[in-house]
Amino acid sequence: MGMEMGEPHIGLYPGTFDPVTNGHLDVIGRAARLLDRLVVGVAINAGKGPLFPLEERVELVRAETDKISARTGCEVVVQPFTGLLIGFAKEVGARMIVRGLRAVSDFDYEFQMAGMNHRLDPQVETVFLMASERNQFISSRFVKEIASLGGDISSFVPALTLERTLARVGNRKDAAE
Repeated sequence: MGMEMGEPHIGLYPGTFDPVTNGHLDVIGRAARLLDRLVVGVAINAGKGPLFPLEERVELVRAETDKISARTGCEVVVQPFTGLLIGFAKEVGARMIVRGLRAVSDFDYEFQMAGMNHRLDPQVETVFLMASERNQFISSRFVKEIASLGGDISSFVPALTLERTLARVGNRKDAAE
């Protein structure tokens, strides 16, 4: 059963967003041009030992997505989630899972995940968007590492995220000394 005429195109872009980067925002902006509604699912993912608590990650993504909604006309909703991605996709009515690919190294993992999700629910398609050239190398992990070592991350993250990341990393450094 395909998309009915008039049925809204709803997509889900999941991630940890710890912190949200310009690469994430690039993918959100490009996905928003293809959809009527984009749910940005912020994964709890406590196992990774996040720099930011869930509520703050949601807040930082939300702070940037209003501009994207205004620019594209797509309704962008930011929601925390836990559990199985495919279950959350069903819950929000998404027929498409959007994933960003930075480099070939992302592909193997993403390919396997897309295959598993397809087996769990063949009605939900996974769509890959290539990161734009200027954002291909950006990852949250590198951003945190560079910031903790005193490097300049201002070209990798939006202003509010920059401010919060530096404050958090600074606090961690002070606590370690």
